Amino acid sequence: MSENTLHVVERRAFLKYTFGAGALILGTHVEAFASSADTAVFHPSVYLGIEPNGTVILIAHRSEMGTGSKSTLPMIMADELEADWKRVKVEQAIGDEKYGSQNTDGSCSIRDFVEIIRTAAASARTMLEQAAAQKWNVPAAECQAKNHFVVHTKSNKKAGFGELATAASKLPMPDKKSLKLKTDSEFRYINKNVPVVDQQDLCEGKGVFGLDAKMPNMLVASIEHSPVYGGTLVSFDAAETKKVPGVRDVVTIDRFKPPHNFQPLGGVAVLADTYWAALQGRKKLKVEWNLGPNASYDSDRYRDSLVAAAKQPGKIVRTQGNVEAGFASAAKIHEASYSTPLLSHAPMEPPAAVAEFKNGKVVCHAATQNPQAVQETVAGALGIDKKDVTCHVTLLGGGFGRKSKPDYVAEAALLSKKVGRPVKVIWSREDDIRTDFYHSTAGMYVKAGLDAGGKPTSWLHRSVFPSIGTTFDEKAEYAMDLEMGMGWNDLPFDIPNHQAENGPAKNHIRIGWLRAVANVYHAFAIHSFVDELAHLAGKDPVEYALSLIGPGRKIEMNPVGMKYWNHNQDQKTFPVDTARLRNVIDLVAQKSNWANRAKGGNGHGWGFAAHRSFLTYVAVATEVKVEGGRVRIPNMHIAVDAGKTYNEDRVLAQFEGAGVFGTSIAMMSEISVKDGKVQQSNFHNYNVARLPEAPETVHVHLIKSDAPAAGVGEPGVPPIPPSIANAIFAATGKRLRDLPLRKGLRA
Repeated sequence: MSENTLHVVERRAFLKYTFGAGALILGTHVEAFASSADTAVFHPSVYLGIEPNGTVILIAHRSEMGTGSKSTLPMIMADELEADWKRVKVEQAIGDEKYGSQNTDGSCSIRDFVEIIRTAAASARTMLEQAAAQKWNVPAAECQAKNHFVVHTKSNKKAGFGELATAASKLPMPDKKSLKLKTDSEFRYINKNVPVVDQQDLCEGKGVFGLDAKMPNMLVASIEHSPVYGGTLVSFDAAETKKVPGVRDVVTIDRFKPPHNFQPLGGVAVLADTYWAALQGRKKLKVEWNLGPNASYDSDRYRDSLVAAAKQPGKIVRTQGNVEAGFASAAKIHEASYSTPLLSHAPMEPPAAVAEFKNGKVVCHAATQNPQAVQETVAGALGIDKKDVTCHVTLLGGGFGRKSKPDYVAEAALLSKKVGRPVKVIWSREDDIRTDFYHSTAGMYVKAGLDAGGKPTSWLHRSVFPSIGTTFDEKAEYAMDLEMGMGWNDLPFDIPNHQAENGPAKNHIRIGWLRAVANVYHAFAIHSFVDELAHLAGKDPVEYALSLIGPGRKIEMNPVGMKYWNHNQDQKTFPVDTARLRNVIDLVAQKSNWANRAKGGNGHGWGFAAHRSFLTYVAVATEVKVEGGRVRIPNMHIAVDAGKTYNEDRVLAQFEGAGVFGTSIAMMSEISVKDGKVQQSNFHNYNVARLPEAPETVHVHLIKSDAPAAGVGEPGVPPIPPSIANAIFAATGKRLRDLPLRKGLRA
């Protein structure tokens, strides 16, 4: 008993120094939620365990939605541990704060955890080597882990990890400072294109997604929500619904109480033996709603109001020099307004979860990006402690930020409590697109005072949009620090007089983060405007952008009235480094053969943009061919400096995917609202790039870097829409300042 108690203390002590003081909160529920790694004979960390038979269990604590998190994080541990990948078992973690943040958002899984997991694996490797040294009575320095064995280098004796596991479990945790991490030349799996975990199951259709999850004796629910955000239920008639074969019950879910957070919207749920029966029964519901004040919301009129508001003075969020004096002395003034629409996440797999409420506790299986948010949201909805919510994470058929908002999981748990059986909630494609946490619409205004050579001496830009903050505070009207820090108050241009402002905007629909977040609209406005200035000055857009950025330097951002977000990272470790931005511009110009391209015209042209987001530097050069209002993209070049990478195959895939995702945003995706109701319902009218519209070839060029690892999932998106818009101008002479661009082409 004393040994077991001491073992748990050692494990927690290890976590304390790997996470840092105050980063981990452990409760008495840890052992009840134990993973196979926790119960292994040797488990020096919550992320890994080793069994006597040699099986190495590695825990993937982030969600897998095609980005490679479930493969890359365990692969890094396996490499540092010197394990044989064929003898590794990867388990998906349930939601538990002992793992640190599990929110698979913000392009930070590698950045935030690579040091932690490498330290965990190096500690385990060191303890195995020490156990072998004791076994052979030799110095530990003469013992080296190699491919699932520890080898005595002088005698060539060797012992397997499983053989040493029990002895290693009795050793004290090594001091972190004594650990020796592998060098790049010693890596066996990192950046070696190791097949992803679950590859065989995915190829054979055996992967378990949210839509596949089942529990015994479960019912399936389809929920009718208010067609207008914030609407309340007046009455419903389910007489015809209950006649549908397989329908078992019809129950209500209460409307959320402001602020919304991730609470369920409320509505009427049809529960049946099958999804088909639930859906058919729902179609026969007769529901009356009080649509509330948002029934007058019109997205087109609202977007126009944002553009108008951006032309008025706003809240100053960054200032240097004197912009008004700069304008007064300028040789020329140029100004322009830009706008972007509401966007839906529209992942291939709509939201889905199954939950059972029993004896005051909830067990659920969900396609979620954040199982800890599931615990908090479900607990809040049911009035129980979050430690009594167990969330198992399935594979996700896409997410893009939607599935970190677990309202649909809370719906399943609430319904289970009401009917006394497990309930699976499935959102239809129509539910998902009509009732999303939408990417915000925005209006922006940019003004530059130019010298005789066409270079800005004064720069003013304003941005107005409903903030994500309205999700958590219904009275919020101004942007949060993180939104202003996404390409707006951290503009890295070498301009003496510079001012950034944010205007107020009220919200009339659910707003949430989507891939690249506020960088999407900020990058579109800024880099479209830069291209305009280049053409006004008669300069090459790449050369002009380099002159705006100025010499390579590290900029200390000091916004006014707010904290510079910088992804919650220290500016000394992750500075705004214009040398790195210049490098990706130079690389994309070289790889696209930019200098030797024709200037454009007759329906053919190239466009360029470069942007820093999620601590990563990206430049894009896009080729377009415009024929009769239709745009083809034969080539797109993307140059990337994301710092140190650990799985180049997945990194390349992320930027290739960004090419398609960014093209969708640029050319065709838009949510429109009339009388408070979303007009789109499926992919026939919420358009995304398909084969004829998508880039025919996406060339990704990675810069080898020793800088700390940064983001890769999101930073490829922001420069793509402006690069396409700039290419269309080069091809046609038509300047498009509003997304989606297809509407302007047809005008």
